Amino acid sequence: MSLQRIDKILSHEGFGTRKGIKKLLRVSEVTVNGTKVTDTGFLVNPDRDVISVDGEELCIRKNHYIMMNKKKGYVSANKDGQHPTVFDLLDESYRTPYLQENLHLVGRLDMDTEGLLLFTTDGALTHRMTSPKSHSPKSYFVRLAKEENADSRKRIAEIFERGVRIPPEDNEPEADCKPAKINWLDEKENVLTITEGKYHQVKRMFRAVENEVVYLKRLTIGPLRLDENLQLGEYRELTEEEVDRFLNPCSD
Repeated sequence: MSLQRIDKILSHEGFGTRKGIKKLLRVSEVTVNGTKVTDTGFLVNPDRDVISVDGEELCIRKNHYIMMNKKKGYVSANKDGQHPTVFDLLDESYRTPYLQENLHLVGRLDMDTEGLLLFTTDGALTHRMTSPKSHSPKSYFVRLAKEENADSRKRIAEIFERGVRIPPEDNEPEADCKPAKINWLDEKENVLTITEGKYHQVKRMFRAVENEVVYLKRLTIGPLRLDENLQLGEYRELTEEEVDRFLNPCSD
């Protein structure tokens, strides 16, 4: 990690705004490698230097990666004038000036869709995952309005594997989808895996085969799987192993 200003690091770690950090450096014991620091522009290497505030050593994270089990009724956005957002579910520790500016979503879910949602401050990861060239697989548990018999389930699987043309919706025109894989669990339920993220894609795919999605839950994004212990609306930071697997999917 490159050199960074001490006020930026402390703000990142939740010690207040840049203006507040200036006061902190004046009235508190802030040290770098045991030496007291009062200059807000003092440069620090977070990978090597030891930063302490009033004797307590900071554990500096390069980035945040947060998994949430999204619940219905919440919009995948920072702000919304009519509905609560998924950011409203985060506690005060995620409302530092740094995180309010830099924490964002990797992809989105419709307001009525549940399941895996990822927050991060890692812009490079977000760019990679949301790029049209990424082809990162995402799987969804799907419950349909109408039952499909064995023949129709086979027909739908073949259509999806070839790539289905989805109808227009709202301001989005009809479009061709890349091949997708469906695993039928019974006549109404299945797990669908897609490699792109068109607007309302899963719902439009089933509409194209004359059925309707009545319940939708995202289960995976790339190698990351939703923690089954997370209740709706709950979240947690990813483990180091999960982060490594997510950032280096070809290393296994």
